[in-house]
Formats: sequence, structure tokens, C-alpha cells
Amino acid sequence: MREAWAGPVEKGANAIRQGIEALPTPVFPQAVGYTFLGCYILLAVVTLTIALLRRRNPARGFNEIRLRVRSFWFIVILATLALGFARWFSIVCIAFISFVAFKEYLSLIPTRRADHRVLFWAYMAIPLQYLLAGSGWYGLFIIFIPVFWFLALPMRMVLIGETRGFLRAVGLLQFGLMTCVFSLSHMAYLLALPEAGNPQGGGVALLFYLVFLTQFNDVAQYVAGKLIGRRKVTPSVHPGKTAEGLLGGVAVTVALALLLAPWLTPLSLYDALGAGLLIGFGGFLGDIIITAIKRDLGVSEGDSLTVGHGGILGRVDSLTFTAPAFFHFVYFLHY
Repeated sequence: MREAWAGPVEKGANAIRQGIEALPTPVFPQAVGYTFLGCYILLAVVTLTIALLRRRNPARGFNEIRLRVRSFWFIVILATLALGFARWFSIVCIAFISFVAFKEYLSLIPTRRADHRVLFWAYMAIPLQYLLAGSGWYGLFIIFIPVFWFLALPMRMVLIGETRGFLRAVGLLQFGLMTCVFSLSHMAYLLALPEAGNPQGGGVALLFYLVFLTQFNDVAQYVAGKLIGRRKVTPSVHPGKTAEGLLGGVAVTVALALLLAPWLTPLSLYDALGAGLLIGFGGFLGDIIITAIKRDLGVSEGDSLTVGHGGILGRVDSLTFTAPAFFHFVYFLHY
């Protein structure tokens, strides 16, 4: 009896062992791992500080900043899981974020009944674009959505025969693909860049550098605006954005860009300065453009997945500008 069970048990144990060995293993460069550790320590300190402040002054509540910190816990944990394993897993995670952002965008814009037959084509662009990004096929990656899908979508829409609202419908759909899919897919392509171009950690370190600076730039501009903000930059679009907050956030972002560049990137001092300015001002532009779209559509800064930040679009709005800008900045300098 025991011998009869020995064979199947041994086979099952071998299968489990092989399955565990097949799981993606962590691929953190050392510099990225230390930076992630710093993020967790910083978040823990901020969370504890807010808890103490709320206990000493319950009337104020500190709800807005508490919700933002909670959202950043979610983002950092998600980034750890996405970047801490094999490259394909990271690309799938970014593609999923792109899919959710595009789906959220489509839920906001007005669509015609006829457009629903075209949405399948629009969604098909996501796996194809990220497949090109992961393969490192730059020539096709850079023109697939801006050229081929730019031509394919209106072709499919016009064959339906509905001309009322055609220009608005095709324009809204194209803008969503460019913003939520094409722009964000540059983050995935960073992972496909040759390791030799960045001895400090390859594409993983570059992606972490981009995302960390973009998210920290958002926080720095928000805090600086609350503390010293006086003159509004875009009062009709985003009343909370001030010149002092913008410049203060950009200054902090540039300082961090200079500090982290030797650890995570191949950028020189002047290159890192340019990257910090690019991310600082680019993040601001991405934020206010998505806000302008929401205001045009009469949508409030809702709360869907990342609490306190207006859904996925509220978290990737800055990256829609900084991801392609930073990618091409690095690509043309070092690849």
C-alpha cells in the first residue's frame, strides 16, 4: 500500500518543486532595492506622524493627507510586486494599469451606440503595443498607434455608416489611446532597453527613477502649494495649482534627480538636471491636462481605485507626459 502511494506522491512533490522553481525570481538591482526600502521607511514615518497629529488634534482630522498617504502605500506595494519579478511580469502589470486607465477614460467620455463595435479594435491595441514594447522593436513600437491604429480606427468607424458625431468620436478615441496606451507603454519599453546602456541597474532602475520622481513631484508640488502657494497658475482648470507650488515641487524633483542619478541611471550631472526639469514640469502639464478633460466632461475628482487620488487616471496623469518625455530623453542620449 505504501509503495503504491510512493510513486504518485513523489511525482506530485516533483511537480510542486518544479512549479516553485518556475516562479519569477526577484530581479531588483541593489540600488533599486535600497531605494524601495527608503520609501517604506519614509511612508512608515509619515503614517506614524499623521496618526500622532490626529490624536493630538482630532478636530482637524488630516483626512486629505491621510488618504494620499494611504494611496501611496498602495502604489509602492504595487510597484514592489511589479518591478521585483521577471521582466515579462512587470510589463504585464504596466499593461494592466494602461488597460484600467483606458477603460476609466472610456467610461468618462460620451460615446455613440455605433462606437461600441469599434471598441474591440481599440482594446486590441493594448496587448499589441505592449508586445512591441517588451520585444524592443523600436521602429514599429513608435508608429504602431500614432500611424497604423490612427488609420485603422476611423476606417472601421466609417464602414459602420454613422456620420453624426463622427469627428468627435474618432478624436476622443484616438486621444484616449495616445494618452492611456501609447504614452504609458514607454514605461514598459524602458524595461526592454539593453542592460549595457545602464550599468547601474538596467531598465528596472530607469523605470523606478522615472516613477519615483514623477510621484514625488506630485507630492512636492502639493505640499509646497499648501505651505507657500499664493499665485494661481491655472485658476479655471485647477485652482489648487500655484506658481510657488510648481516651482517648489520642481526644485525638490531636480534635487532628487541629481541625488539618485549616480545610483540608478547613466545620466551625467547636466543630464540629470535636464531630467529633473523635464519630469517636474512635465508632471505638472500631464496633471492639468487630464484635469481639464474631466472639467470639460463635468466629472469630479472621483475616487475609484486609489483612494484620495481620483482613480487610476488621477495617478497616471503626470506619467502620460513624463513617461514618453523621459524615455526619449534617455534613449537618444545613451542608446
